Parts: sequence; structure tokens; C-alpha cells
Amino acid sequence: MQFSKFGQKFTQKSGILQLMDDLGNALASDQPINMLGGGNPAKIAAVNENYQRVLEKIVAENQAIDSIANYSTPQGDSVFIQTLADFFRAEYGWDVQPENIALTNGSQNAFFYLFNLFGGEFDSGNKKILLPLAPEYIGYADAHISGSHFLAVRPEIERVQHNNQAGFFKYRVDFDALAQLPEWERGEIGAICCSRPTNPTGNVLTDKEMAQLDALAQKHGVPLIIDNAYGAPFPNIIHTDNTLIWHDNIVLCFSLSKIGLPSARTGIVLANKEIIKAISSLNAIINLSPTRFGAAIATPMLQDGSLKDLSDNVIRPFYAEQAEYAISLLQQEFKDYPLAIHQPEGAIFLWLWFENLPISTNELYEILKQRGTLIIPSELFFVGLDTADYRHAHECIRMSIAGDKTVLQQGISTIGEVVRGLYDQ
Repeated sequence: MQFSKFGQKFTQKSGILQLMDDLGNALASDQPINMLGGGNPAKIAAVNENYQRVLEKIVAENQAIDSIANYSTPQGDSVFIQTLADFFRAEYGWDVQPENIALTNGSQNAFFYLFNLFGGEFDSGNKKILLPLAPEYIGYADAHISGSHFLAVRPEIERVQHNNQAGFFKYRVDFDALAQLPEWERGEIGAICCSRPTNPTGNVLTDKEMAQLDALAQKHGVPLIIDNAYGAPFPNIIHTDNTLIWHDNIVLCFSLSKIGLPSARTGIVLANKEIIKAISSLNAIINLSPTRFGAAIATPMLQDGSLKDLSDNVIRPFYAEQAEYAISLLQQEFKDYPLAIHQPEGAIFLWLWFENLPISTNELYEILKQRGTLIIPSELFFVGLDTADYRHAHECIRMSIAGDKTVLQQGISTIGEVVRGLYDQ
């Protein structure tokens, strides 16, 4: 069978396909798997009890049937959009109207739209999406129709302490390198995009760094796209002081996945009205309309304040505790071995750096998979960078902290045994 160039591109091996295949296969397997890969959120009892309560209520009031028996407009569920606009005005004082918000079938869907709106072929030539801080989210890498879509610069690495302990580091944006990119002068950058907190590292760009990126985007007349899937106000898995900013040149993207509703596939885009109209048009052609089920659950919870309360007082503390527990296990496993942990500032992962690891983390991934432990190797996350001569890009792994304590114990023990053995050899 012969596929078009489009078909060939989207059926080839990709990092996100590997991640989701391994996740699905592990969940379907009858063999025990230490699930430290993938991005599935934790099943938190207090959160699920609230969803159960809301589901029972909307079923009793026939709202559940209404949400699945009728299309929304291509922009998305109008009641949820109005509720979101009211919330953003009240919470942040932003001048947000319903015309500033569109829903998508998950944030992956939203980023496919955005990257192909602002990157790719233009009448003036090709444009790329600038990722100012690599490593970045694995799901970006192949979310474009054709061409080489991304551009990134190597991060600055700063050794830091966490809770007065050494053995940690933090990535910083190299603004000098960003400013000197020749692509600016050639008009080859269509947008800047970053995640905050960053997937995979849990790094939180500081308010100063965000202000510099905002100024850079405005100077060159390109939008600043912020992936807020783990950030404020929900699920708010962010452990540092931070300020959320928005105006007409910023595209803010939210998701219901990490509050515990990943299969509801509900992405939220907050942007200027021209971008929202474009997304609505794409929704109509590609999806007819976005799913309404996530909106049916989230709307009453946003209206009564329970969504934000769960984010602030249940979800965020849960992951903060998980991170510290996992760190304590890692420090025990790698005492006197060269492990550095990225400062845990947010999201649901730890980013581990095994300096001078004798093999690549792609090879380590395969060994650990055979041992019943899934992680994600670092090579897949340095989107937009040539990593052939960049050893650091082959020495890190992303480890989920969403599993229960037994999974963390067993998985980290296996990682420790394998990696210590590699160093000892």
C-alpha cells in the first residue's frame, strides 16, 4: 500500500507514538510493570470522589446525556467557555471575553493547530517555532505537517541546592544565544513556545525569564505560546512563586488532563480573537466540534470553586510529597554515584542526569523495559537541537512520580541496580 507524503510522515516511528504504545501495552499487560514512564496523572481518591459526585449529579439532571447527544459549536461548549471567561476576569483581572477562548480535543490537538498556523510554509518562505529552553515536551516534535519545524538552543546548566542539599541542577534560558539567532534577521521564526512548568524537567521559568521572552516575542512581532498544562490555576502543580501573564500577543494553553481527566480530551486555548477564529475553523474541518464531556464535568466545579480548591489543596500537595519521597529513594540508591536531579519545581516528573553514563539513555530505556520498569529517555526531548555531539542530551531520563509508593520503590530500585552496574563496569 502506498501512502502520501502526509501519510508517510504520520505513520513513521515517533517518540510520542513509542511513549503512548508502551503506556497502553503496559496497562494491558498481565505482567507487573513499574510505570515510571508516560504522563498519566495519579488517581487521587479525593479528586475522584469529587468527579463521582459531579457525574452523579449531571446524570440525575440529564445533563450528561445532553453533553454527549449534541454537538457544540466548532469553538466549543458555550457554557464552559463563558464560565472560563468569567473565571479569568475574576481571578486575574484580564479582559477576557468568550471570543478569546476555544476548546480542542486535548492540548495535543491545540498544539498541532498552533504549530501549523505559525510554522511551516508561508508566502515569504518557511518559518519555525522557537523553543527557548531545551529539553521540551516530546509531543511537540512531530506535530507539524511538513518540513523542519522547530528551533532550539542549548540550555545553561546551573548547579543548585534543594532543601539545603547538593546534587541538584537547574536549566536556564540562554538569552544571549536566543538574541543572536540568525533566523530572526531572516524572518524565519513564526512563534516562541515554552511549557511552564516544563515537561519533562519540572523546570519553572522565572517571572523575569517570562518577561524577557514576552519582550522578545513582541519585538519581533511573533506570538508567545505558553503550554500551561501543569500550571496555574489548574492543576497548579507548581511549587515556586510565579505570575501568570496574558495579553493579545500571548497564547495560553490549558488542559483538563492533569487534574485527573486525561481521557476527556479537553484543551483550552486563550488568545486574541483572530487566533480563536482560526482554531474554530480548524475544529470544524478536522473534528466538526470539540468533545463536550470534559466541559460538562468542569463547568460546575469551576463555578462552585471546587476545581481550584482541589488543585491548590489536594493535587499540588500530593505531587510535592511524591517528589520528595522519590528524591529520598533516589539519594539512597545513588549515594556515591553521579546522579544530579533537576530542581523539582512542578509537573509530575523528575528529570535525572547520569553524568558520563557509559551508554545512551535510549539503550538504558530498553534494558529497563526488559526489567519491567518504564522510563522515557532524554534523546526524545531535545526537540529542535542537533544532539549528535551533545553528550548531556543522551544522559538523562524522565521519571513519572504519579505512581503509588510501591511503584516508586520498585521502579527506582531497578533503575538503581541497573545504572550502578553500568558505572561499576
